[in-house]
This record gives sequence, C-alpha cells and structure tokens, in this order.
Amino acid sequence: MFASVDLALRIDTAEARLSRSIALGLPEGSSPDQAPFVIPVGSGYAVFAKPGSPMNKVIGIGIDAPLTPAEMDRVEDAFRGRNEDTRVELSTLALPHAGELLSARGYRLQGFENVLGLDLRAEVKSARGSGVVVAQVRDGALSPWLEILVDGFATPDDTGVAPENFPRAIVEDATRDFARSPEVQRYVAWLSGEAVGSASMRVDGAIAAMCGAATLPAHRKRGVQQALLSSRVDDARAAGCDLAVITTAPGTRSQANAHRRGFHLLYARAVLVRPLHTQASRPPAS
Repeated sequence: MFASVDLALRIDTAEARLSRSIALGLPEGSSPDQAPFVIPVGSGYAVFAKPGSPMNKVIGIGIDAPLTPAEMDRVEDAFRGRNEDTRVELSTLALPHAGELLSARGYRLQGFENVLGLDLRAEVKSARGSGVVVAQVRDGALSPWLEILVDGFATPDDTGVAPENFPRAIVEDATRDFARSPEVQRYVAWLSGEAVGSASMRVDGAIAAMCGAATLPAHRKRGVQQALLSSRVDDARAAGCDLAVITTAPGTRSQANAHRRGFHLLYARAVLVRPLHTQASRPPAS
C-alpha cells in the first residue's frame, strides 16, 4: 500500500477530528485557564483537553498548506495560557517548511510514532486467538473496558520506544474522556470467561482508526490482540470503510501484531515539543 501525501492528509485529518471531538465533548474547566479549546490550523487542529492530558496536541498540520508563524503564535499563546508545553505531531509527509519553521521556534524532537494501514478492499484472512471471544460493548458501562486499558498501558510490552509516558491517573482520565466521543466503539476480549483485553475503534468517513488496545500482562502472547484487531477489521469492512489505520510506538509488539494482521507501515509522525519556558520570546517572522 503506497502512502501518498493525499493519503497522509486523509489519515491525519481524521486523527485531528478525533482530538477535536474529545475536547468538544468535555465540560468547561473549573477556571478559564483550564477550559478546553480547539483551534483550526490548516486541515488540522490545536487541541487542549485538560491539564497534562495526552490529548493536548497539534496534529494534521503542514501537509496541504504551509504553516505560518502567525498560526503558531496563536497556538503557542493558547497553550501558554493553559500553562502547557506545545506538542506537535508532524507527519513525515508534511511540507519541509513546516519542520524548518518549528525547529526555528525551538521545538525539540521527543520521539516518533508509526502509522500503519490496511486496505480493506483486499481480502485478508482473519486471525483469531485460540479460545478468545471478542464482544462489542453496546451500553454505557466503562468496566471492564477501562480498567484493562489502564492496566495494560501501565505495564507496556518489553520492546520498542514510546515517545512519552504519562502517569496512571492521567491515562485513566484521558481514557474516560476518549470514551465520551460518540463515534468510539469499544471492545472487550474474553478468555475462559475472564475479561483479558480491550480495544476501541472510531470510524471517520471511510477510515477506521484502531485506537487504544491493551491486554492484561498475565494473558499476553495468547492471541488476544490478534482477535481484537480482527474483530475491528471485520466491523470496519462491514461499515463500508476502505482503510483501517493503527498508530503504534516504533518497534513494539503492537506494531508486530499489526504487521501479522496485514497492516503496512505508511509513514511516521515526529513528536515535537516546545517547552513552556522557551515560549516567552518569539523568533523573527520568516
């Protein structure tokens, strides 16, 4: 599967809309300096959800149009008003000017994440773990879906390099916020009557984003993630999607599981951060 600029724009725009949906679904903060915000930036958004949230980021920018200093001034001012670093997830298929502008403004490379895709128009054999039963959660209950995700993220696999680590309380709060998005579908995997894995999916037009999957540490390497991924792929194809996407940290078991299911690496995103203490001064406009 070839990763064109147009394809990257589709994927990053869908990811940006997910972040937007989460932020807009939150209640107002307890004070004006904690209220969520969404700022359009090209085809993407700058999003603030809550203090310290992994949802706080700028994504979908610099692909279809040049990034301007004025846009970044506005974005950085907004994050500074929330006492937050400005974090950008920039596609490797973005215009080179975007990276140059961010570097000149003092952004630092924090890590990478890989974007993998599966063409749902092609026939791909389903892969199910032996004895694993996957069910979609169709009511408002968050348990055990939430607990499994939080426990799984708190104990990552022993491979790969994640760009960021967040405290458990922040992860749990962000997962609850994520579940409020009306487009999110939730799944739980059962093994011998025990809930051992959970995952989610969000359909945006013809793109199905495979989001937030985890397996309890004691039940890993038993095909749980393969079963969860296969169930979501089947549902995405039934919903008329032509592309399934999953984002992973580089070199992780999650990436290996996606490759085994037929996903291919499309492109990466650089995670760039401008620390709050460097934002008091601005570089000259270019």
